[in-house]
Amino acid sequence: MAASPWKSLIRFKDAQGKIQYGEPLDSEFSRATVFSGPDVFSLNKTSDIADVKELLASCEPSAILCIGLNYRDHAIECNFPIPEYPILFLKTPNSLTSAHARIPIPPQSSQVDYENELCILTRRPIKDATLSSLQSNLSDYILAYTVGNDVSARDWQMGARSGGQFSYAKSYDGFCPVGPALVAAEQIREPQQLKMRTRVNGSTVQDGTTGDMIFGIAELLEFLSRGRTIERGTLVMTGTPNGVGMFRKRGPVWLGKGDVVECEIEQVGTLRNEFF
Repeated sequence: MAASPWKSLIRFKDAQGKIQYGEPLDSEFSRATVFSGPDVFSLNKTSDIADVKELLASCEPSAILCIGLNYRDHAIECNFPIPEYPILFLKTPNSLTSAHARIPIPPQSSQVDYENELCILTRRPIKDATLSSLQSNLSDYILAYTVGNDVSARDWQMGARSGGQFSYAKSYDGFCPVGPALVAAEQIREPQQLKMRTRVNGSTVQDGTTGDMIFGIAELLEFLSRGRTIERGTLVMTGTPNGVGMFRKRGPVWLGKGDVVECEIEQVGTLRNEFF
C-alpha cells in the first residue's frame, strides 16, 4: 500500500471560510500547506499556503466505532472482570467536534466524564481480515491515527437509564472531540507503545500507555470485521486507560463548566477542550 503524501494532516477553515485539508507548518496550527482532492483518501499536495482560521475535527468518519473497557488497569479500577470479547458501542455524528472546541455540558447530566483514547481511521473496507495479516501489515488497513476524547454522561451510561447500552450517554453534542491532526499510519512505528496523559485544569488524571490494551489494534479490527464490513473511513476509538473521573480513589470527580481537559498521546497530538 502506497504511503500517504502527508505525514500530518489537519482539516480547517481558511480565512475565506472554505474547508480545506493541509499539512500544518507549525505546532500552533496557524498555517498549512494545502492539499486538494475530493476526500482524505485522494489528496494531492499543492503549492498553496493557507492561514488556519478555525481548526475542525481531523476527519469526517463514515462511522464511529468505540470499544469499552479495553485497558486492563481501567477494568481493575472499575472492579469489572476482564472482558472475554471486545465491548462495542457507537457514537453518533452529532457528537463529533474539534480538538480545540468548547463542549457544552448538557442540562440532562450532572456526571460528565473524560476518556482519552487512541483512534484509528481505516484506509480501506475491511471484512473477515485475519489476525496474521493485520499484525504483519497493519498500515495497509489504517490510514492514520488521531486523538479522541470519549466524553461520557455516566448518569445515562449506568443503571436503568442506560437501557443496557452506552451510545445514548456518549452521543451528546460535542462528546467526541478528535484531532488535532491525522498522523499517517506509517509515521507511528509502535502504536502499542504510546504514552497517554490526560490533564484536567493542569492536573494529571490519566497516565498510561497503549501497551495496557486488553485487545490490541489488530485484534480489534479482526473482531470487528468478522462477517461484516468496516467501511473505509471508519473511526475506531480503542478504549481508555485508568484514571477516569467516575472511579477516582477519593470518590467521583465530574467535569463542570469552565473545566479544561487536555488529552495527550505521544507522537499523535493533544486535544484541549473547555467545557461550558
